[in-house]
Formats: sequence, structure tokens, C-alpha cells
Amino acid sequence: MTADALNLLLIDTEGATVPEIAATSAFGPFVTVRLQGLAEAAVRLTGQRFDGVVVAATNVEARRLLAWTGLSQAVADGAVVVLTTDDPGNDLAVRLVHAGVQDVLPLATDSVDALPRAVRLGIERKSQDRQTRKAYATDLMTGLPNQSQLVEHVNQLLALREREPAPQAPGAGGGEGLPPPPARPGEGTANVLRRKIAVRLRMGLRASDVVASVGADTFVVLLSKFQEAQDAERVADKLREALHPPFPIAGTEVAVAVAIGTAHHPADGRDAATLLRRAVGLAASGAASGRDGFANHLERGGTGAANDEPND
Repeated sequence: MTADALNLLLIDTEGATVPEIAATSAFGPFVTVRLQGLAEAAVRLTGQRFDGVVVAATNVEARRLLAWTGLSQAVADGAVVVLTTDDPGNDLAVRLVHAGVQDVLPLATDSVDALPRAVRLGIERKSQDRQTRKAYATDLMTGLPNQSQLVEHVNQLLALREREPAPQAPGAGGGEGLPPPPARPGEGTANVLRRKIAVRLRMGLRASDVVASVGADTFVVLLSKFQEAQDAERVADKLREALHPPFPIAGTEVAVAVAIGTAHHPADGRDAATLLRRAVGLAASGAASGRDGFANHLERGGTGAANDEPND
């Protein structure tokens, strides 16, 4: 099998079996794994990524897909095609597509040509969609997720918390994130400063947490999970300290002042928009701290600082 073979998970359910898909299909090549039942498939999906998932189901089983715990993981990783033994009707088919399924086809679909083609085209559409989302969901100056991508992250976590309750918190950092006029040293330097701020924020968090850029001088940190409400405040203090040392940029040092606002789920809201509005509002209304009463280097002059990030 070639290195670019596509991994497919075939899921049989009660009363329906996925037809064999030839490994050497003209729309492949494919490597297939076959499992019995949605429960076993959900466990497998948590530990292995598949390019495509094909589920064979009666209409009763197809409806259960809407509440299947493995569906969110399956549609996040690859293309899902559902084969039904009976006509699912417009309502069910549309609901499955809205849940992320690429296509809903009759179980009798030709397994030699039509089914492999549908699976391959679904995989290609998924890949294109992922690339498009990434292009439109990234802040180009910092490489961080932008606000739309952050909202998607929050919504995914909120859905997860419905099944696995645990506190989470978005924290917004704002205030004087960039040197104020007339000290602002130019757009190029401002962008360098934003990138350096992003690096320090990212270094102070776990891999499971998210840092996003939502404005010229506003960043949001999403803490995916913690034990107690005080933990979020401790992280906020840690990030405030990380941003305290001046940033060496183009032979000068630039100090920033930071105001941080933290919103807690579910106490401060149960949807992404409410939580982010709360965090950003608290940051905007809070007192910025961090300059210890002095202005940045361009306003006061001063000696160099330790260069804790590469010069740009």
C-alpha cells in the first residue's frame, strides 16, 4: 500500500453492513478498518484519526447518529458518509448534514465505483474546507486564531462540557497593549510587539489552552479546564507577570501595561458570545498595570533589557 493511502473506518450497525471498498479502487488507495456498532467505533475514534468514516444504518440507527458521542470527533477529523437501508427523508438527511455528515446515500449504492467516489470526494471537500477555515481563522500578524476561530473553540468546549461538566474560563487581556501615541514607534514595530506578546502568552499556558488575537491590542486566553475558580485568577497573575518585563525591539525596550478580565463558565454565561463579551468588558474597564509608573523606553530613555525573545 502506498504512503498516501486513505484510512477509512467502516461501521456496521444492527441490520446494516457497509459494502467492501476495494483497497485498489481508482479513487483510493484505501486502508479500511471495520467495526461493529457505534459504541466500539466511538472508542476507536478517540485514539485514531480516519480520513473517512462510512456508517451503514437503518433509519432508526441513522437517527441515533445525531446523539452519537463519536460523531463530533468523526466529522472533525474526516469525511463521514452515511448509508441508509431506507429513504431517510429530507428532515433526517438535512439534520445529518447540519451535524457535519458529508453525504447520505442509499445502502444499495454501487460499491465498485459510486461509493468510493463519494467517499473520496467527501474527503477532498473536507480538506478544502479545513484549509479555507484555517486561512480565514488566523490573525496573520501573530499566527494565532482570530475571533471567529476562538468562538468556534469556545462552542466546541461548551458542547463537551454538556457531557463532561467542568469549569472553563476565557480571559481577555487588553488596555495599553501597544505603546500609546506619540510614542508609537511605527506599524512595523507594533506588529513585532504583538508577535512577541503572543509568544510570551503561549509559553505560559498548557498545550490544551488557546490564545487568540481579537484586536490590535487585545488577546484572549481560553483555559479549557481547571479545578477551582481561583485557578483562573492564578493563571491571569502568571500571564501578567510574563508580560511585565520590557520587550526588546529593534534596539529599544518597550514596556506594556496590561488589564485582564476573566469570565467563568457557567457562572458568567453559557454561550461563547456572552462569555467573551464579559471577559473583554472586564478587561476594558479594568485598570492597566505593568509599567510600574514609568513610560516605555521611547518616552523615558533607559538602559537595555534582557532580550528574552529574538530581535525582529
